[in-house]
Amino acid sequence: MTTEPDALSDFTARLVDVDGVSKTVHVSGSGPAVVLMPEMPGISPDVVRFARWIRDAGFTVHLPSLFGVDGAYPTAAHGERIMRRACVSAEFRVFAGGGTSPVVSWLRGLAAQAHAECGGPGVGAIGLCFTGNFALAMALEPAVVAPVVNHPALPLDDPGGLELSPEDAVALRDRVERDGLTVLAYRFDNDRWCTGQRFAAYRDLLGDAFDGRVLPGHVANPNPPPFFRELVACPHSVVTAHLVDEEGHPTVRARDEILAFLAGRLGGAVSPR
Repeated sequence: MTTEPDALSDFTARLVDVDGVSKTVHVSGSGPAVVLMPEMPGISPDVVRFARWIRDAGFTVHLPSLFGVDGAYPTAAHGERIMRRACVSAEFRVFAGGGTSPVVSWLRGLAAQAHAECGGPGVGAIGLCFTGNFALAMALEPAVVAPVVNHPALPLDDPGGLELSPEDAVALRDRVERDGLTVLAYRFDNDRWCTGQRFAAYRDLLGDAFDGRVLPGHVANPNPPPFFRELVACPHSVVTAHLVDEEGHPTVRARDEILAFLAGRLGGAVSPR
């Protein structure tokens, strides 16, 4: 495992309590709040880089620690152990039929607290991979007005599943229709963890409110960190591990579209660099 000691040096680590459950949240910036959830296997330097871009676009980014080692690039073997622990954790519903992951309730509480502190019209929620769908499930919290679902991987055993209880699915569809929300989403076209079937299921649930955007897999970073290279083994993480940080690159355009979406819903000046 490679740990970058300064990876989170410009963030403040807070212990946030929601209904008696405390988790570490790394916070940086000013302006309306955005909750950025980590992808498996944790808050890597690539996730932190994306968090900085959000912060620099005019938002207070909240980066909760949900699994793994914060600020690290795990080896493939260590990343696999982290994922296996998450798969049996009571906080996550990894397989079909499990419904909405219980940790989402804690994340909704975090969003409510962040909105009370930061103000503005609401909160953005961005999920990545393992947490991808959490951004949509968080929208049952009224403060969440800008959900971004990136390459949602759960449930692992059903490519067309949404990792939502039937009750939450109905309530989310009603909230999206009632409040005019749009759900922005991204995937690569040859991602075997987040398939076209999953995006089709989102569209069946949300209709035109689901804005699912698909990038060609051949543009993905060909040399991602070990966990993604050896275990994920396909283009997957559009704005983190598989992003190519070059002006005009499709993955950078996706990043800029996300920042513009947040600015449109929350306010803020888009200037990621």
